[in-house]
Amino acid sequence: MASEVVDLFTELAALPSPPGEERLVADAVTRYLRDLGLAVDEDDAGAAVGSTIGNLYCRVEPSGDGGTPIFFCAHLDTVPPEGPLEPVIEEGFVRNAGGTILGADNKSAVAVMLEGTRRVLAENRSHGGIELLFTPKEEVGLLGAAAFDHRRLHARVGYVYDQAAPIGDVILGAPYSQALEVKFHGRAAHSGMYPEEGRSAIAAAARAIADLRLGRVDDETTANVGLIEGGSAGNIIPEWCTLSAEARSHNERKLSDLVQEMVDAFAFAAGLEDCEVETKVSKSYRGYRFKRDDGVVRIAHAALERAGFTPTYGLSGGAADANVFNERGLNCLNLANGMQDIHTADERITVDDLEGMVEVTLALVDVAQDADA
Repeated sequence: MASEVVDLFTELAALPSPPGEERLVADAVTRYLRDLGLAVDEDDAGAAVGSTIGNLYCRVEPSGDGGTPIFFCAHLDTVPPEGPLEPVIEEGFVRNAGGTILGADNKSAVAVMLEGTRRVLAENRSHGGIELLFTPKEEVGLLGAAAFDHRRLHARVGYVYDQAAPIGDVILGAPYSQALEVKFHGRAAHSGMYPEEGRSAIAAAARAIADLRLGRVDDETTANVGLIEGGSAGNIIPEWCTLSAEARSHNERKLSDLVQEMVDAFAFAAGLEDCEVETKVSKSYRGYRFKRDDGVVRIAHAALERAGFTPTYGLSGGAADANVFNERGLNCLNLANGMQDIHTADERITVDDLEGMVEVTLALVDVAQDADA
C-alpha cells in the first residue's frame, strides 16, 4: 500500500509544469491546503516573471507560546518533459514510465512539505509557526522566489529540499554566478567569390572560446559556454554570432576576476578577426555560506538525528531558491532529499526517502519549537 505522501507525489508528478506553465500543479496544491482548512494566497508575480501562476503562500499560525517560526519553500516547475508523465512505483522506487523526467525535482519536496503540514495539524503538534511558499520558474533563474515579497514571511529561518543527494546531506553554501551574453559583429561576404572582404564573427567567437578556461577551473569555480548561434547561410561569411556563457564560484573575488578574464578574451579575439563585440554581464544570483554552529544549521542537525539520519556537510555547485532568501537577509538552508539523476529520463526517488523526508519535516518543526534561533 502506498503511503499518503507517495500518493500525493505521484498525483503531482503526473501534472506537467514546465517553467511558466505551472497552473495545474498550483491548483492541486491550493486545493490540498484548502482541504486542510488553510488559506492560500497567490501573489501577482506571474505577470512579472512570465508564468501562469504567482507564488503560493500559506501560513499556519503558532499553536502555542514560544518556539522559532520556520518556513518551507519548494518550486512547482520542472525542466520541460519530453514525453508523457506516467509515475509508477517499481521495487521501492518512484519512476516515470513515460521515458522522460519524473519531476522529483522539486515535486517530491512539495509533496513532503504538504504531508508534513497535514501531519502537524492532524496530530496537533506544538509549533512556533509554519509558513509554506511554492514558487514558479525556479529552473530558469529562481525567478518566482526573486519576485516574492520576503517581508511577508514572519519566519527568519527556512528550509528548501532541493539537492539530489542522500538524506542527511546539509548544504552549507552555494556559489555566486554571473551570466554573459556576447554578440560578435563581422562583415558578410560571398564565401566563394569574395571571402577576403568578409569578417567572420563565428571565427572570432571560436577563437575566444578556445582561449577560455571552461569546466572546473578550480575546486570552487566553474565556467561554461552553453549556447552559440550565428551566420545566415553556408556560403556567406557569417556577419554575426551570439553565445551565452556563465561562470560560478564560491569565492566572489575569484568570480569577478574570471568574468573579467572572459570579457577580455572576447575583446581580444574580436580584434584579431577584425570584428566588433558586445558583452553584457549580469548577476544570476548571489552565493552564501553557513557555519555549522549557525542556528538554522543546528536545528537541521538535531532534526536529522531525531529522524534517524546522520548529518553530513558539503557545498553545492548549483543554486536554489535558498540563494534568494539568504541574499535578502533570511537564513535558508538547503537539505538533500534523496532525489537521483534529476533532469534525466532515469530520474527517481525511493518511497523510503519520501517518507523519510516527512519525518525530517516533522522533526524540524519539533526542534524549532524548542529552539532559540
